[in-house]
Amino acid sequence: MADRANPAFAVAAVAVPLAALGYALTVASLQAHTYVHVMAGVLWTGFDLFIGAVLGPVVGGLDDETSAAVFQRLTPKTAFLLPALAVTTIAGGITLALRLNLFPNAEPWLALFTAANLVPILLLLGWRLDAWGDRRWQVPFALVTVGSLAWVATTVGDLQATTPAIMVALALVTVLSVQGFGFLLPGELRMYAEMTSPEPDASVIAAVGRQNAKLGGVQGLVQLLLILDMVYLRYGGF
Repeated sequence: MADRANPAFAVAAVAVPLAALGYALTVASLQAHTYVHVMAGVLWTGFDLFIGAVLGPVVGGLDDETSAAVFQRLTPKTAFLLPALAVTTIAGGITLALRLNLFPNAEPWLALFTAANLVPILLLLGWRLDAWGDRRWQVPFALVTVGSLAWVATTVGDLQATTPAIMVALALVTVLSVQGFGFLLPGELRMYAEMTSPEPDASVIAAVGRQNAKLGGVQGLVQLLLILDMVYLRYGGF
């Protein structure tokens, strides 16, 4: 897939956001940490809204061959860029809330959040990629499930109320991550598999691409709700 995306683009699309996240989590000032989180979120939201509100309607009016040609050029790039932006935004936001002391009683909530994200994502990946019988899926799923549930078990006794804005944020981020990594990413991988098959079926590529474009629009709308919640969280609305 990196060859189709352009290897230089693929490396930069992943390395730059993750390097910025690493900087934010280690030596960055509070202002720089905020900038990394906000800019990653702006780019992630902007791409999703563009795909859902602009690209989706455009390709929806094209025939399968033309629509498939668009997704054959777009999908290899978004498969690298959007997950990296999502990880940077989410991890940067959680650590920023901790740094600003806006996330009281964090550990039990983070344990629940981790399990609620990783277990469904891996189940969806196994289902969507028909990988439940593949040891390459079984081993990570077992490790993640046992590890995340063990974390929940060791911290749930300390679970206390946190702020409503934090609970809303965790719920919205869970929707975004499960939808993004459990539906959108497998869709992109399915399109790539079809693109590289001996006889690519344009109708399959077009259908999955249109579905992903619609889901991208939903992602964008949820992200706008999350931004609203972040404003309330930062400035004490509730």
